[in-house]
Amino acid sequence: MILKSTLRFFIALCCVNAIANDALIEWESIHQPIRSDGGMVASQEFRASKVAADILAQGGNAIDAAVALGFAEAVTLPKAGNIGGGGFMLIYLAKEDRFIAIDYREMAPSKASASMFLDENGNVDKNSARYSTKSSGVPGTVAGLLHALENYGSFKREQVLQPAIDLAKDGITADYPFLDSLEARKTRLIQDPEVARWYFKPDGMSYRPGEIMRFTDLAETLERVKLKGADGFYKGKTAQLFETYMKNNNGFIAASDMANYQAKERPVIRGTYRGYDVVSMPPPSSGGVHIIQALNILENFSFDDVQWGSSQHIHLLTETFKRIYADRSKHLGDPDFIAVPVEQLINKDYAKQLAKSISLEKATPSENILPSKFQIKESNQTTHFSVIDRWGNIVTNTYTLNFSFGSGKIVPGTGVFLNNEMDDFSAKPGSPNAYGLLGGKANAIEANKRPLSSMTPTIILKNKRPVLVTGSPGGSRIITTVLHQIVNVIDFGMNIADAANMPRFHHQWYPDKIFIEPGFGAEVLLRLKQLGHTMSNSRVSGSVQSVAKNEKGEALGASDPRRQGAKTIGVMQSGQMIEH
Repeated sequence: MILKSTLRFFIALCCVNAIANDALIEWESIHQPIRSDGGMVASQEFRASKVAADILAQGGNAIDAAVALGFAEAVTLPKAGNIGGGGFMLIYLAKEDRFIAIDYREMAPSKASASMFLDENGNVDKNSARYSTKSSGVPGTVAGLLHALENYGSFKREQVLQPAIDLAKDGITADYPFLDSLEARKTRLIQDPEVARWYFKPDGMSYRPGEIMRFTDLAETLERVKLKGADGFYKGKTAQLFETYMKNNNGFIAASDMANYQAKERPVIRGTYRGYDVVSMPPPSSGGVHIIQALNILENFSFDDVQWGSSQHIHLLTETFKRIYADRSKHLGDPDFIAVPVEQLINKDYAKQLAKSISLEKATPSENILPSKFQIKESNQTTHFSVIDRWGNIVTNTYTLNFSFGSGKIVPGTGVFLNNEMDDFSAKPGSPNAYGLLGGKANAIEANKRPLSSMTPTIILKNKRPVLVTGSPGGSRIITTVLHQIVNVIDFGMNIADAANMPRFHHQWYPDKIFIEPGFGAEVLLRLKQLGHTMSNSRVSGSVQSVAKNEKGEALGASDPRRQGAKTIGVMQSGQMIEH
């Protein structure tokens, strides 16, 4: 608690003191990204960043480094890094000038049904949807990471997996970020015998900073992946352990569900904003669609006379946020099961219609904003990392277990935390999920379907130069967090480090209130109330991990200060590493 309060005060100290008379008097850069003439890694966990940087230093490309990082975080950031969850990866291959979107989102088991989380009265059983074995979807991380490596990497699987195996087998030194995440959820976590066995001492006491924690079951699971690839996870011993555990605990995942899982490549979502190219993830991520939709709306307004941190800035983005989240509630879902009106949602003429509905003088109540009608043919713990190599190849990746440590359960004999991603479906139309997001039939539970997500790995380019490669954790706040980063860089001219340090605000249509971080002036908040907004003090939002290239061709990197343990590492062509 002291650390969080200190961080909030620091953000406020850096930003608020310059805000007066409802505007930022003059923006002056106070944070700088690190630079290198080679590659760059930005992630939420310093040990995993080092693993990826070592791969780059050995001559690996961005895909090699990203996959190594993804497996390493399963050991070093178990609350979000995982091989028991899923996510989305966006790749850019510089030599081919080609983008690839890899969907490795979790999938509903074959026994899943629309009514699986409803009680006898037809209401959503929240405990079952979030904490039971039924809340787990078939994990996609191993399939997704290996798909990227095998198709676009340059290193062998053994080289990329070994650092994670070593971390799990030899152990990691317990530190405050790692232990704090466990302590905050100890009451829930220690109820599971396997979690208690690996993450707490035999007497139930917590580990202390400096003590070594080893995870040999997880190491053996990773060894099977190293030796047999995806089959080492989705077939054989690991898959059988999953099925046995599920049968004994009323869960749904069967060995056949594991064997049938596949990562999928999907066409990227593209747009433009004020002369910049925007590339992001397609459904079942809602992030890419709504990032471009929001930018299309904002393009109808000039920021020339809008000061960062002013009521005009907050009001305009908030009204935009409301409209995109309203559309999200109705139209977004798994494109393999429903027709998602992507082209209509990212159409600039449609954005003009939405822009005309925004008044600059008063807030529009959420109850007056409805999802649009189209004629069509039929997490809070996530983590993000971004990598760029010396050749200009890029990976930006977001993956998750949904809640911190997922459902709080480990499959015995595997060391793998189970996700609770089934809560990301709409268990009942109109009933909010754990993040307060509303959904409808498009995101209803169906067997073998992938739940809707807000994960938003995104690349912004100017004349083919990546000026911002970014993404964030944050559940329902991911989309707005990424939008803040983009708007701060393009409209307010900030570098990627300054952009990450600025206070944020969030609105998701319902509930009808602005969730606002500390850091905005009293006069600004008063003016927002006069415009008709309701505000609520917010915990810190997101943790953007960004890389880029400047006009000199140098790689840039910056990590968000909001979460402990983040680390950006630049890799020089000489092999020297620069850390921040």
